[in-house]
Amino acid sequence: MNDLFSLKGRTALVTGGSRGIGRMIAAGFLAAGARVYISSRKADACDQAAAELSALGPCVSLPADVSTLEGAQSLAAAYAAREPQLDILVNNAGAAWGAPFEEFPEKGWDKVIDLNLKMPFFLTQVLGPQLRKAAELRPAKVINIASIDGISVSPQETYSYAASKAGLIHLTRRMALRLIQDNIVVSAIAPGAFASEMNRDARDHSAEVSARVPAGRIGTDDDMAGAAVYLASRAGDYVVGATLVVDGGVTHAR
Repeated sequence: MNDLFSLKGRTALVTGGSRGIGRMIAAGFLAAGARVYISSRKADACDQAAAELSALGPCVSLPADVSTLEGAQSLAAAYAAREPQLDILVNNAGAAWGAPFEEFPEKGWDKVIDLNLKMPFFLTQVLGPQLRKAAELRPAKVINIASIDGISVSPQETYSYAASKAGLIHLTRRMALRLIQDNIVVSAIAPGAFASEMNRDARDHSAEVSARVPAGRIGTDDDMAGAAVYLASRAGDYVVGATLVVDGGVTHAR
């Protein structure tokens, strides 16, 4: 079983890896034996997080703004300059926007859709050579971080966020059918309430949020790390195009 869930000898790149869910996943990968690269838009925060995570294993900071194709290409080039192959890509970088229906702005659509839905496709595309190189030996993995808001309807007026995450879940299926031909396994995780900068309610009002979760609590770092390690490891090799819901039962209660 240790070998089944081990990431020893594998390399991973986690976007948005300096905080929140991305950092939880990066820490889990390091604990499982991977060499991890994290990326985020703010260079200082990315460098600091990598330094702190290095206590768990080899972690390298690759700051980049992956909200544009140019940024994705820059990150891919920076990674390729250091590693010939990429075993695991986690498309986690994301944004949210909330506003009443009558006031919701176009920029609230464009920013969120570009980062949450468009760029996971293009970052995977530009890292294709490194993923295919890794897939020569064993399945390479792409894990898209969606949300339960793409599965069931949240009461919050986050129109573009919900649409982007629902789209990402379906995009995961479409990408999976194509990339499995190259021995690249694409899957997704749909998190529920985890404490993060994006989910400040869970972070700052955990007791109140926990009362709405059937499991009676918000998600922990280990909950997220365990799900990601499962999909990234040999244990998840046959999970193609699926979205793993990690939410304590919220989607069944809405």
